[in-house]
Amino acid sequence: MTQFINFSDLPQAEPEALALSQCLLDKIKTNIIRNGGVIGFDAYLRQALYEPGLGYYSAGQRKFGEAGDFVTAPEISPIFSRCLARQCQPILAQLVHSVIMELGAGTGIMAAEILLELQSLKQLPDAYWILEVSADLKERQQTFLKERVPFFFDKIQWLEQLPDSSYDGIILGNEIVDALPFKRFHKQDNTIFELGVSIVNGQLSWQQNEAAGKLLTGVSALEESLHTNIPNGFTSEINIELSAWLESIASKLNNGVMLLFDYGYPAKDYYHPQRYTGTLQCYYRHHVHDDPFYMPGLQDITASVDFTCLAEATHNIDLRVAGFTTQSSFLIANGLDDIINTLDNSNSKQQSINAQAIRTLTMPGEMGERIKVMALTRNCNVPLQGFTSMDQRARL
Repeated sequence: MTQFINFSDLPQAEPEALALSQCLLDKIKTNIIRNGGVIGFDAYLRQALYEPGLGYYSAGQRKFGEAGDFVTAPEISPIFSRCLARQCQPILAQLVHSVIMELGAGTGIMAAEILLELQSLKQLPDAYWILEVSADLKERQQTFLKERVPFFFDKIQWLEQLPDSSYDGIILGNEIVDALPFKRFHKQDNTIFELGVSIVNGQLSWQQNEAAGKLLTGVSALEESLHTNIPNGFTSEINIELSAWLESIASKLNNGVMLLFDYGYPAKDYYHPQRYTGTLQCYYRHHVHDDPFYMPGLQDITASVDFTCLAEATHNIDLRVAGFTTQSSFLIANGLDDIINTLDNSNSKQQSINAQAIRTLTMPGEMGERIKVMALTRNCNVPLQGFTSMDQRARL
């Protein structure tokens, strides 16, 4: 649940960071004025997260780990990436020429641990591609991976855009879909309103206008698929560009598997009446709140993933939903217990660190059930052991 906090209690940003945030804020305000005084929340997110040199994912601020704003599963323990590598191994074994493409590699630690585990399994891919929008993160990844996996470094390629040529392999996305721009809406008096962004007294503010176009069509289609009307007073999010994003990401994949890990729910849970304020969350220095206008460019802004929408997006692009489960179930099915037995437990401190990491990755109240895993395949019939113990496709 979102934490309601006193912003004066948050860690203070450095002067250089504040200057970057102010520059980004000025650009956002200019965009709002240029567009008649209001922009969609998705347009705001494109700038707040991806504005070149200024957006959260495009600038040079630390994002991951204790010095950043949040921690992802690969940062917590090598266990996550090693289990993921074991899922990759049988897929790679069936491909003559194989590529792993990671969407946004963070610090590079997931790539490193996957390659180290695949090396031990004698199943390295022919190449490892990293699609990275941040020049700063790319530089950090290169430094880290050159030191961590020197035996494979010359086969790692960084991409600024999707590849032009087709390939066979695996696409990996860990907490990527929740960072895609989305729209917000509110229903009142049986009318759908779009929650856009305007300027009030010099500050960014929500503005409510009656929904039209793709948003209205999308919410209407959502109500039809849910076989119920969204109740009055309900506020939530919808990603109306998700199908186009998925099609572009998978467009050059001839044979292979896409594995996506993210916080989210099936549609009937996502839009349940009890979740009437939506799933919008913002992360700043490990504090969680719900104000997306706080220091744009210096905080992450996300919403949970509607996995039903993601599954439905496969229908017209020759992808098959081959599995849907929880992170905990996926890790257990991919040899979690065996990997735990190989961990360094030589002293009580390390034992405690390992135990806490396992709890965070697998417990229901932590990442274990909150993060879901979806497998999408194209021309690939390799059994996916990560979904053998529990497959929840029927919930979609």
